[in-house]
Amino acid sequence: MKLVAAFFRLIRWPNLLFIVLTQLLFEVCIYERIYPDTRISDPAEGLRFAALVLASVFIAAAGYIINDYFDQNIDQVNKPDKVVVNRIIGRRWVIFWHMFLSLTGIFFTTFALPVSQYWHLVLANMLSVVALWFYSTTLKKKLLVGNVLISLLTAWVIGVLFFSKYPLNISNLLSVQQQEARFFRLMVVYTAFAFVISLIREVIKDMEDIEGDRRYGCTTMPIVWGINASKVFVAVWTIVLIAALVILQIYALGLGWWQSVLYSLVLIVAPLVMVLRLLFLASKPEDYHRISSLVKLVMLTGILSMLFFKFYH
Repeated sequence: MKLVAAFFRLIRWPNLLFIVLTQLLFEVCIYERIYPDTRISDPAEGLRFAALVLASVFIAAAGYIINDYFDQNIDQVNKPDKVVVNRIIGRRWVIFWHMFLSLTGIFFTTFALPVSQYWHLVLANMLSVVALWFYSTTLKKKLLVGNVLISLLTAWVIGVLFFSKYPLNISNLLSVQQQEARFFRLMVVYTAFAFVISLIREVIKDMEDIEGDRRYGCTTMPIVWGINASKVFVAVWTIVLIAALVILQIYALGLGWWQSVLYSLVLIVAPLVMVLRLLFLASKPEDYHRISSLVKLVMLTGILSMLFFKFYH
């Protein structure tokens, strides 16, 4: 039982559930709301969607595993009580599960997306596996590069669903209908939100883990620029995100979506304002961990806002 619990801790099962929830809400509340006849006209659509979700989950799980594999020494300093690799699960088994989950993720990608029509998405998911390996070995220790990469991969969880709806051909690019334009705009809104909120959280986590990262030669933003400059970086992006969300709520008010506006202001914008306040008071790893948890909560409430599109026209 202890081994099973350790394995689920290794693959970050709450984060995997978050991926499933994100893709499920995007599919049901946005795609099916814009294209209500999809399930009737194409019964196989549900099976392809399920395979694509499994692909995302397996690739992400493999990424978490290999990250912990290469972070053993750093984790011994930053979070010694949570180390699994070589303490509960042997290093060889960790590599085995990384390879198995990566290959399984690619298999489900090819099952969901015929290579002849979606070769670019199959290639993108294969590159995601490679990118997660290099992130774990090298890129996460570099200034900003690793943060941006993880933020892009977080946004890709939504982006891959959008692009999976349209085979890559010229006719799709030249004949854009009103439905496609609306679907594209909503994809941009949520991928941009996912990217920015993930970037904010990644830098906050670097501030939390500064001691272990410094001991093992990392050149993350808090180490290279200092804590104060990193706080300014996070604050700027948080303010940009708040401003963008407020502008969106003004637009939503014009449509009469006052329930959505109230939800967003109370459960997304207000916590982000609290993040700003806590950020400049933070001085200990525990403080940054608390802020990181609050940002993760905002990620959840932001994704849950998709539910409103199920009811609004």
